[in-house]
Amino acid sequence: MSSSTALPEPPAPSSTPAPAAPPAHTHHARAEPPGPHSRGKAKQGKSSLPRRVALGVVAAGFLGWGTHFVLHSYRYESTDDAYVTGHLHRISAQVSAPVKEVRVEDNQVVAAGDVLVVLDPAEFQIAVEKARAAEAQVIAQSAQADAAVGQAEAQAAGAEAREAQAESQLKQINAQLELARLTQARTEQLFRNNTGASTQADVDAARSAYDAASASAAAAAANIAALKAGVTSAHASLDAARAQAAAAKASIATARAALRNAELDLSYTTIKAPVAGRIGNKSVETGNRVQAGQALFAIASNDAWVVANFKETQLARMHAGEPVELSIDALPGETLHGHIDSLAPASGAQFALLPPDNATGNFNKVVQRVPVKIVFDPADVARIGDRLRLGLSAIVDVRIR
Repeated sequence: MSSSTALPEPPAPSSTPAPAAPPAHTHHARAEPPGPHSRGKAKQGKSSLPRRVALGVVAAGFLGWGTHFVLHSYRYESTDDAYVTGHLHRISAQVSAPVKEVRVEDNQVVAAGDVLVVLDPAEFQIAVEKARAAEAQVIAQSAQADAAVGQAEAQAAGAEAREAQAESQLKQINAQLELARLTQARTEQLFRNNTGASTQADVDAARSAYDAASASAAAAAANIAALKAGVTSAHASLDAARAQAAAAKASIATARAALRNAELDLSYTTIKAPVAGRIGNKSVETGNRVQAGQALFAIASNDAWVVANFKETQLARMHAGEPVELSIDALPGETLHGHIDSLAPASGAQFALLPPDNATGNFNKVVQRVPVKIVFDPADVARIGDRLRLGLSAIVDVRIR
């Protein structure tokens, strides 16, 4: 039995006709679809336009900013080394006493004359009463001294009157003495002539009368001397009384000064606001005992200005009255206006605790800054109200052209 391997049969011809060959020549070729490279170019062309517009806007912005900067630098001198300042009143106690009442709080607005703190007035009221009593006492002593002066004047006047009377009497006695002397001389002459007109008895009587007149004259002279001594003593007493009266009047002046001082100390127990403003840095409470000179708080007054420290190279065209524009860091969006009030007489370094001495050591030139005081326009101050605070930073532009 023979075996044989079966061969595979060839595939049968397909009934589908073969595609026809493309024509060798055509009048119009069909456009091929765009590839990835061509699409990228199209997108790049479309996106470059906004980019160029943006770049143009940025360039225009930079150009405008540069133009503004150049014009601003030409017209203005600017600095940011500036701050708001004003009058800051340190309120302190004038006497030592316990605090009885505190009538203000931190940051409170006060008016001039408002009572801020009341101290215990008891010891000062006692001092006032003692001073008044001392004044009354010296006034009474002065009245007594004035009365003593009047009495001494009367005594001096009496002594002077008695002296004048004694001198009149002495003149009268001297006249009688002269008459007695003449009578004695005539009587003795008649007696010596032995005419019988005068006897020894007449001579003795005349002598006796003369001796009596001489004794009276001597007594009157002694009396006048005594009276003169009395007058001198009376004048001395008068001078002493007047000195005591002057001392009493001086004591009155001293007592009244002491009374005024006691009343002044009493008034210091009521501490009032010297100006209108706002309370700050309060450090006193009820019950504290404060000492004379101790700081209790500060009052920032309502008036404020700006101190701008300009370089010395910026001052060539600056003078008082020039307009100023100000920006306060704490007031964004607010442009304030003012003008230069004055320029400091020296640079800020000269007012330092240790001014620089360029004559010593190695010298390095440093541009100095000069403080310039700038005041706000009242309308702007009224507009911003109490938002302005002392110590705020500021940017200052001074119009010089």
